[in-house]
Amino acid sequence: MSSSNEIDPRDFARSYQIDALEKAMKQNTIVYLETGSGKTLIAIMLIRSYAYQLRKPSSSSIAVFLVPTVHLVNQQAGVVKMHTDLEVGKYWGELGVDFWDADTWKKELAKYEVLVMTPQILLDALRHGFVKLDIIKLLIFDECHNARGNSAYACILKEFYHVQLKSSPMHLPRIFGMTACLVNSKGTISSDAYGKQILEFENLMNSKVFTVAEESVLTEFIPFSTPKVKLYNHVELPHVMSMRVENQLATLRMKFVESLKEQNLNDTSVDSTVKNVSRLSENFMFCVRDLGVWLAYQQAAKLLSCNETFIYFWENSAGGAGERIIKNFSRAAFDVFSLYIPSAPKWCIGDDLTANLYAGLLTARVNCLVQSLMEYREKKDLRCIVFVERVITAIALQSFLSEVLISFGWTVTYMAGSHSGLHSQRRNEQFNIIDSFRKGIVNIIVATQILEEGLDVQHCNLVIRFDPSKTVCSFIQSRGRARMEGSDYILIVRNGDASEFSRVENYLSSGNVMREESLRHSSLPCAPPKSSMYNEEFYRVETTRALVSLSSSVALIYRYCSQLPSDGYFKPTPRFIFYDDSMDSMVCTLHLPTSCPIQTVCLEGPNKYILKKLVCLEACRKLHEIGALTDYLLPESVKDEINEYHSGDICIDEKQVNYFPGELVFDSPPHLDELYRWHCYTIVMKQNFDYDVPFKNVILAVKCDLGNDFTHTDFELFVNRGSVIVNIVYAGIIHLNPEQVSMGTKFQAIVLRLLIDRNLNKLADSMDSLKQCEIFPRVKYLLLPSMDPDRKPPNIDWDCVNSLFFPTSSGYSTEAMQNCHRKYCPDNDHYVHTKDQVICRCMLMNSLVYTPHNGYMYCISGFLDDINGSSSMESERKGEVLTYKKYYRSKHGINLQFEEQSLLRGRHIFTVHNCLRKQQYKHEKESITRNVELPPELCIIIMSGISVGTLYSFSLVPSIMHRVESILLAMNFKKLKMDHSTSNVNIPTTKILEAITTKKCQEGFSLESLETLGDSFLKYAVSQHLFRRNKYHHEGLLSTQKERMVSNNFLYKLGCARKLQGFIRYKCFDPKDWVIPGDVSGFSGLEEVSLLTSGKIYAMGSRHMKSKVVADVVEGLLGAYLIAGGESAALAFMNWLGIEVDFVKEVPNDTQFILQPEKIVNVNLIESLLKYSFHDPSLLVEALSHGSYQLPDISRCYQVSLYLLTMIHLSTHCVLSAKHFG
Repeated sequence: MSSSNEIDPRDFARSYQIDALEKAMKQNTIVYLETGSGKTLIAIMLIRSYAYQLRKPSSSSIAVFLVPTVHLVNQQAGVVKMHTDLEVGKYWGELGVDFWDADTWKKELAKYEVLVMTPQILLDALRHGFVKLDIIKLLIFDECHNARGNSAYACILKEFYHVQLKSSPMHLPRIFGMTACLVNSKGTISSDAYGKQILEFENLMNSKVFTVAEESVLTEFIPFSTPKVKLYNHVELPHVMSMRVENQLATLRMKFVESLKEQNLNDTSVDSTVKNVSRLSENFMFCVRDLGVWLAYQQAAKLLSCNETFIYFWENSAGGAGERIIKNFSRAAFDVFSLYIPSAPKWCIGDDLTANLYAGLLTARVNCLVQSLMEYREKKDLRCIVFVERVITAIALQSFLSEVLISFGWTVTYMAGSHSGLHSQRRNEQFNIIDSFRKGIVNIIVATQILEEGLDVQHCNLVIRFDPSKTVCSFIQSRGRARMEGSDYILIVRNGDASEFSRVENYLSSGNVMREESLRHSSLPCAPPKSSMYNEEFYRVETTRALVSLSSSVALIYRYCSQLPSDGYFKPTPRFIFYDDSMDSMVCTLHLPTSCPIQTVCLEGPNKYILKKLVCLEACRKLHEIGALTDYLLPESVKDEINEYHSGDICIDEKQVNYFPGELVFDSPPHLDELYRWHCYTIVMKQNFDYDVPFKNVILAVKCDLGNDFTHTDFELFVNRGSVIVNIVYAGIIHLNPEQVSMGTKFQAIVLRLLIDRNLNKLADSMDSLKQCEIFPRVKYLLLPSMDPDRKPPNIDWDCVNSLFFPTSSGYSTEAMQNCHRKYCPDNDHYVHTKDQVICRCMLMNSLVYTPHNGYMYCISGFLDDINGSSSMESERKGEVLTYKKYYRSKHGINLQFEEQSLLRGRHIFTVHNCLRKQQYKHEKESITRNVELPPELCIIIMSGISVGTLYSFSLVPSIMHRVESILLAMNFKKLKMDHSTSNVNIPTTKILEAITTKKCQEGFSLESLETLGDSFLKYAVSQHLFRRNKYHHEGLLSTQKERMVSNNFLYKLGCARKLQGFIRYKCFDPKDWVIPGDVSGFSGLEEVSLLTSGKIYAMGSRHMKSKVVADVVEGLLGAYLIAGGESAALAFMNWLGIEVDFVKEVPNDTQFILQPEKIVNVNLIESLLKYSFHDPSLLVEALSHGSYQLPDISRCYQVSLYLLTMIHLSTHCVLSAKHFG
């Protein structure tokens, strides 16, 4: 039930609390005890006794704790959390609970064990079938005296509890009510009347009252406030002042109302502003009569100084024009009141209250309030609540008391209901005020009845009734706010008001009378309440048990209409027309807005009151039957069509996977019979510019056939001199032994690493990684130089692959170098001194060297036999003769030892760029591209036997292979689509590649055009589908549904569900990030992704990607399928994604035919202006009819035409775009 360290409330509960608990555990009980007597603790103990039946996840049952105000939700939920270990949920309207659907409620019911809420929340949830009474084990009614009439408390009991009590009483919740007042009457009533009302209350609650025998039982434990009556002698306002102020305000009102006719406002705005002006005038006059001219003056000043206050009065005004009128009226009223305010510079309203009373600035009741408060000026830690009836009184008294009582150091504030329309206090502000009052930061709160019920402030020591209580319940509740020992309850009463004195006396004795009557009837069993609910008609949806009754039908129709399309000129509302049909019956016709699928409902009934409910109930039934109301009897909103197509929650995360094609991956050591078999493709590069270095072909060798798309593939690259056409041709199958594979892997790793990094120091890490052959899976394919471009199978240049390399970390022995030497130079002649050894000059021909003195690498194409270290070199300074020997001595501090050796002809190695990005052609700096002369003794040979053309070709390999990887990803996407689709449409891989390539890649193509086309077709197909499927839905609902179904968020979720995000090419290619095949240095690894039934695909790390990019790619792919395969292929792709639509060429027209449309609009004039003749003028009438123009002959307004026009526009855009793509 609870954790062992919790304190059981039974240990400190009072005797009467234990007695109440024992009775509540046996039967439905209403605990009637004074405020502060611990009724909530009894409820807590009862919840604890039910805890074992509520615990999740073993139980699906809940306890519901109902409270009448939002402030009590937080208070009571906090108490439940404090004394139990149950999960507690809090609910009230401003949390958006009114808009929750069945799924949201299902989650809440599965999460929480005790639900604390306002009663309307539970009533709505029961009516809509979100919550069933069967699952509620314990139902607590706090302040249950509110179960009267058609209140939410009463409706819960009448519409659900008593109905189920009659049919299946075994599945009803235990009811527990708490109140400090059993009767909510006005004025003086007899004991028998009290008894009768208590019996009716018990029958409605199906509960018996528990109370103590005498009040003395409670006085032993709780303090009671002392009632005090403060009398005041009424003083009339000076007659002349009263008449003048009233006449001046009336004149002002008439003047401002007349001025509205000169404003450019519509009728609705004028009516709203007139009402607000009148309302403001009445508030000012009320302040004058009831509070005094000074308080009215303060309110006018407040309206002028605080812009936020304007929302008090013109919630529905005509925007800025209405605000100006209200503000000007306030200014004029302020000028009127100023005439009666003393103008002395140091005058203060609190200086002489008596004089100000007789001057009409204050009323006698306000003066009595101030005098009463002053009697407590010596009171330490004053906590006072002043109860008033009207919001304007609370606001005015707060301002006045703050000024008059400033010398006492008291802080004064006010509180009123947040829906009063006269103030803008937010719920959090009210919570903060109550909290500040508890802490003593606020001393006085001027409040309406919002604080009468349930507020628990233990230190409240003074309550003042400025306005008399209207009911006995209000009297008892407000008195109960004074909780502290020695607290007072002051009633301000006009001297000589006999009726008020009588009412006060009756209220003071009512507690004992109710206690005696409830004890007298305690043995009588509860009888079924005399409720019309048993005979009241209702409509129930059997699948959800949602219900609409006569009591709720009118509100549901108004709610339905409020969600129909509206604008600044028209707010859709139902209209009721009544007329007498006979002597004893009437006929009511309900007219719904033209955007509603049902236009009229007509019924006959006995009287106007019941007939209005009956016709609304019938309208609800019809709206549900055609789908305008859901099975939960709510207006059809954006019912997640999305949920119908897509199940499961996908979290939107910008960190997305990056796919790598399995065709270029070794996932495990191959079998011996597979090791030697390689599929080869010749990469031919044709330059479209003049250059002295020709390209050499490169062989791409992979372990599998890449498919038909690679039998012949070409694309364009861009270098700084011009464009290069790359052609990839299938060259057949070759067989390689393990040594050849190892040498090829080392060759490509060294060449590509040197070209990309241009740093010899990084080569050591790359060489070490080549030894880690046990890492699987890894990127593995071969890129080898070719000798004969036309030969099949290809002829690999093994001399180049086996070219020697001599970095000190290579580990090659002197003997190995000698063997290589003998191979290349059998004559053993012509030795040359290099930086670290003596070597045959032939090994420097077509070599790659490194010069430590400047850290550069050079391609060597031969010797300059006529130039050596003593030769003169070209000098940038005219007339200066400089030899190479002198140059190296002066520039680098190097003395050439072998100056007679011929210099080498070299050039800087080529820079690896992103050649996929289109760029303006420009020449590199002359110092980079021109030949350089190098003394051999300064060079260290890295590779020997590799031509400049081969290095030039390999500088393009990263860009070529990035494109190959992209094409393979596009091919794999086609496989993915075909694995899950029966469509046989063959989409060109180039179109798929275009659709998955974003503009950010900066290549010669991107998805933008295809995305535009796909977006138009998607909207067109979805629009048509929704129109045909939901012909009774209005344009606003259809458009909203369409926007949700084509939204980026929805497309993102669908794309992620189909794992598309990994295929997307999202950023510009950077060669430094490219993975060299076979080189695992700095490699994060590959992980196989379960996507394809044939073939494999791998995840290579992740990248950050906005969700909109995925949505754009989805639309781009749709455009690609539309271009390549037509509408059928595009629809098949949408179906594969999860968007199932019914698509037809023609949309049916079910417009109601109008017999004489020319009587509604001038058809001939419009046709002459448009130079077009309408085949069906009814469509013209519909297109020109606003929603506010409601005639029986016009079934629909222009909104449907607008929706169809959007469809036509999208269809036309699709056709034109498709023609553009050819």
